[in-house]
Amino acid sequence: MNLEIIRNFCIIAHIDHGKSTLADRLLEITQTLSAKQMQSQVLDDMDLERERGITIKSHPIQMQYNHTDNISYKLNLIDTPGHVDFAYEVSRSLAACEGALLLVDASQGVEAQTVSNAYLAANANLSIIPVINKIDAPGADPESAINQMIDLLGCEREEIIQISAKKGTGVKNILNAIIHRIPCPVTTSHKGTRALIFDSTFDQFRGVVPYVRIVDGYLERGMTTQYFAKPGTHEITEVGVLQMDKIPVKRLEAGDVGYVVTNIKNVSEVSVGDTLTVKSNLAESPLPGYQPVKPMVFSGMYPIDSKDYEDLRTSLEKLQLNDAAISFEPNTSTALGFGFRCGFLGPLHMEIVQERLEREFDMNLITTSPNVSYQVNMKNGDHIQIDNPTELPSASDIDCIFEPYIKAEIIAPSEHIGGIMKLCMSKRGVYRSTNYLSQEKVQLIFDMPLGEIIYDFFEKLKSTSRGFASFDYEITEDKSGDLVKLDVRIAGEVVDALSIIVHRDNAFRQGSILCKKLKKEIHRQQFEIPIQASIGSKIISRETVKAFRKNVTAKCYGGDITRKRKLLEKQKSGKKRMKQVGIVELPQEAFLAVLKMDND
Repeated sequence: MNLEIIRNFCIIAHIDHGKSTLADRLLEITQTLSAKQMQSQVLDDMDLERERGITIKSHPIQMQYNHTDNISYKLNLIDTPGHVDFAYEVSRSLAACEGALLLVDASQGVEAQTVSNAYLAANANLSIIPVINKIDAPGADPESAINQMIDLLGCEREEIIQISAKKGTGVKNILNAIIHRIPCPVTTSHKGTRALIFDSTFDQFRGVVPYVRIVDGYLERGMTTQYFAKPGTHEITEVGVLQMDKIPVKRLEAGDVGYVVTNIKNVSEVSVGDTLTVKSNLAESPLPGYQPVKPMVFSGMYPIDSKDYEDLRTSLEKLQLNDAAISFEPNTSTALGFGFRCGFLGPLHMEIVQERLEREFDMNLITTSPNVSYQVNMKNGDHIQIDNPTELPSASDIDCIFEPYIKAEIIAPSEHIGGIMKLCMSKRGVYRSTNYLSQEKVQLIFDMPLGEIIYDFFEKLKSTSRGFASFDYEITEDKSGDLVKLDVRIAGEVVDALSIIVHRDNAFRQGSILCKKLKKEIHRQQFEIPIQASIGSKIISRETVKAFRKNVTAKCYGGDITRKRKLLEKQKSGKKRMKQVGIVELPQEAFLAVLKMDND
């Protein structure tokens, strides 16, 4: 196998900087797709990806390019998601490459995810090719973007390629740079076959299909696979390369990117980031960098109609085949009945999963407010992990509670520093540093609790900065905090699905806001409905939904006042009986009130 003609690279960029459009132009120029097959965002095959303009799943594709030196090069493009929630998937894609195109929008400049991805690529020892896109867009300022890129990478001005991916201007220069500036793959001295699983997809006829980058040895049909992170062996029934369709080949060798079919039916048997080897040429050690995917945000999902419980289970199982990052387990709520407690990589991932369940599987869901995972140290010495507020033990048994913290990186125009700092401080942020990327653009670093950003932090950040701020974060450590469980009682009963864990200093304010929000959402009944927020047995806030009241004295003309009093007392006793047997139905808007309670 001639490794000299192979180039493995990826495109990394902030959301909406033109990554998918550049991929379209590369496919066009290399004639991987005919004009009839070509469409906008061809690698984004989900409706959600096209509508939102983001990449959710990475899509590898192989291109053949005839260079001016009359050599046909094999270019393996591994597209990557752009959102911080999918950072692990980006890191695995980078591990499968030798080079990266770092794309920056000329009108927006370097943003938070650009910096994060640049560091990921540098730590993976990739050759980085800086590219300025959208040079013909209204409001484009290529000179400012170039200066920011030089400050970020320490590169020379001549190394930066300026393009318009939409029109195709300068894209051929990128192909030349890929060939001359990205090194070809090299084999290591390790014995045995080793292939990095950087992604996987599910085929209803073939089962789980891992996407692999061969580092050592080779793979071919008939071999038996083994893994380092997971038990089990499987026979390879097909190997191939990835173009718009899967193209079977006889053998995948070191340096190649392709797919492996082993008829695995359970997605949990394969992990992204794991190392695949074969029994006939067993490797002694795995490739570095594997970490199990760890959910960071948790939420309950319940079918509106309890008869749809089994359909929801089936839908989640099918969705997990395409998105192995989802975790779920059965859960029961006294208010909402049977459902599932689901774990997600972040707030956007949760939103995407919920939308896919509603669109692709036609599910009608009630989703509880998201929360993070807490480490609880008990007074008896036990340590327990809590990802559902209802599981929190009694305050008298708890020694301390640890919550996950993040290092938040915000890049915004310098005139918005005041508003952003005020917002971060209100979310219990601890200021760390300010770095000026240019005269107009500034980078702010904060330490913040993850639980404070999963509600509406990103929307507030955008409104504070008039849409110009970009946000990136990484999980750092768990820190102890004075946290309490805030319960909501409706008509005297605790609604477990509305319980949240909050900082004690914010509990009274959040309890008051939540009660006011719920009062607007809960429909009036024939009896009075008290809405209370409580910490343990202590009520900290109350609102009342007044009862409908029929004017029973309307036909009582004249006469003694005791006649009217008798009718009013009769009505009062009737409402008292109704209150004892009445049921309060909570609309989905009541659960959304938790998400919106900071808007007032």
